[in-house]
Amino acid sequence: MPVLTITGDFDPFLHVSMRQGEKIYCESNAMVMMEAALDLKGKMTGGIGAALMRRFANGESLFQQHIEAVRGDGDCLLAPTLPGALQILDVGQRQYMLSDGCFVAATSGVELKVRTQSVGNALFAQSGGFFITETNGVGQVAVSGFGGVHELDVEPGRDVIIDNAHVVAWDSGLRYEISVTTGGSSGFLSNLVNSQTSGEGMVLRFSGKGKILICSRNSASLQSWLMRQPAQ
Repeated sequence: MPVLTITGDFDPFLHVSMRQGEKIYCESNAMVMMEAALDLKGKMTGGIGAALMRRFANGESLFQQHIEAVRGDGDCLLAPTLPGALQILDVGQRQYMLSDGCFVAATSGVELKVRTQSVGNALFAQSGGFFITETNGVGQVAVSGFGGVHELDVEPGRDVIIDNAHVVAWDSGLRYEISVTTGGSSGFLSNLVNSQTSGEGMVLRFSGKGKILICSRNSASLQSWLMRQPAQ
């Protein structure tokens, strides 16, 4: 299986080392460098229907980059679109749900499947709308987070509440629900007003047992801040 490692401290690269015949796939434009023994092709993985579903689910490009070691062993360097940290997840006994734009690359034994969410989560979440991406198979998947990435462990009886825009990936066995506030049940309208005045927006409440990856920065907040800046 290809060997995925993270190299560099600030805005690191994903370093992939492959033996002849091995292959990976990654998000469009992720490839930064590759050795001449490797081939790169753009493919619509799973056909037009699956590609469109992934596009709706997490903003992936219709065409992914497929890199294969054709003429011998070789290495390549990949990088995510947004600046920030990378994390490599082992997939097999544990599967993960991925938030919008967090997918970077995966070994060929991992499949990204799209499943529907509940209506409540779909209407308010930024994690895919009515559709969300889930890993399947065995191998490794690399994800990125805007800013730093931190790992949290959720235990039964100790629910965790996370701002929606800071969630990168989570254990598919966890239960989650969207909320407009971290407070009590004072009614939807009151909670919505509180959410806006507190500046928190939507939050996700996770329960059960499993792992969550969160990032330190909010890309939507950065975009909003940049749009408010006066033209020079």
